[in-house]
Amino acid sequence: MTIPSLKKTFLPWIVCFAASLFFAYELMQLHMLNAIAPMLMKDLSLTATQFGYLSAAYVLADVLFLLPAGIILDRYSTRRVILTALFFCVTGTFGFAFSQSLGQAFFCHFLSGIGNAFCFLSCMMLVARWFPKERQAFVVGLMITMGMVGAFMAQTPFSHLAESMNWREALFIDGLIGGIVIAVVFLFVKDHPTVLRSAEMSYEGKPFWQSVKLALMNKQNIACGLYTGLMNLPLMVIGAVWGSLFLTQVHYIPLTKASLIVSMIAVGTIFGSPFFGWISDKTGERKPMMFLGAIFSLIVFSMIMFMPFSSINTFLLLFFMLGFVTSSQVIGYPLITESNPSSLTGTSQGVAAVIIMGLAMIMQPLSGVLMDIGWGNVLIDGQPIYSYSDFMRAFSIFPISFIVSFFLVLWVREPKASKRSAQSAQSM
Repeated sequence: MTIPSLKKTFLPWIVCFAASLFFAYELMQLHMLNAIAPMLMKDLSLTATQFGYLSAAYVLADVLFLLPAGIILDRYSTRRVILTALFFCVTGTFGFAFSQSLGQAFFCHFLSGIGNAFCFLSCMMLVARWFPKERQAFVVGLMITMGMVGAFMAQTPFSHLAESMNWREALFIDGLIGGIVIAVVFLFVKDHPTVLRSAEMSYEGKPFWQSVKLALMNKQNIACGLYTGLMNLPLMVIGAVWGSLFLTQVHYIPLTKASLIVSMIAVGTIFGSPFFGWISDKTGERKPMMFLGAIFSLIVFSMIMFMPFSSINTFLLLFFMLGFVTSSQVIGYPLITESNPSSLTGTSQGVAAVIIMGLAMIMQPLSGVLMDIGWGNVLIDGQPIYSYSDFMRAFSIFPISFIVSFFLVLWVREPKASKRSAQSAQSM
């Protein structure tokens, strides 16, 4: 094999791997709050409701900027968009490290969330341009796997770093890591293969609201967005906000071990995303794996909620399984791509992403409000202490979400493109 052919073979993987580092870094910013929750709540004197609002600042920015992000990515250089979004994220991270009040922390976390609005959509655009349809679900699964590495690093490693220094110095180092990611993206990310450049450059996008209207009129986008958003809630609420607090206050597990347990959601997603993507690509059918993901998610989470145990190893296994089975959400993304014209890829993914992150934006503060409803105003060293019933009241949103997800799959239609792609892949 010649050097040019080797370059042609590996260049799509290099480009998408470099872009996935952006996704991983953004997920690190989202999940690091969980690892430093006790320190942050004590230092800034926050209740569960206030902490829920702080965590929601990130996804609020997502919801506000996701739709414009889709429109922008349909029209402008993906590489430049990623670099600009990363700049906002790193700036917000440094600002968060020096925040002295809830308002300052909220603004800086919001700034990081602006960058997050572009990360996964950018990855989806690059996958759609660099890989054939019959491989896209698997590649998306691998990119989500890379993203979950960032979510994992935000748990136990970040809590160790924060405990050895303090949460402010840990965030400053986090910002420096972001600078390295910017350099990697600058060097290796390219917008599209050479053969597509003339077509991409001559593309004239539809007017903003016409693109949005067309994406909204496609019920497949709405159904897939709702399914993905509901299945994503454990990662966004337990993994990003309450997991460590639940384990330390209800089951009396030390913070570093609690963050390790919570990180198993990300680890499960690392393995589950390519698994569900590969199976759905291989069979050419999306819905069966989506059904199974919803059913087993309900079973696993019910065990976490109601089984009377306190074994760390049991928690490690169940949180891993929760991440694995909820990663069936990965199938929603290629479903959207297959169900829309290529000129609306970014806009359609943006509409779905608004739904996905909008659910997280609502559920993060709502879960805090639910915890505070019956809270007995118990404080130890200035830190609020919550009971098992407080957490269960908040966590009741998850079984409901999985049940709704199951019925949403009934509304999803199998696109013919996925079956044709699977048949062509099997015949090769």
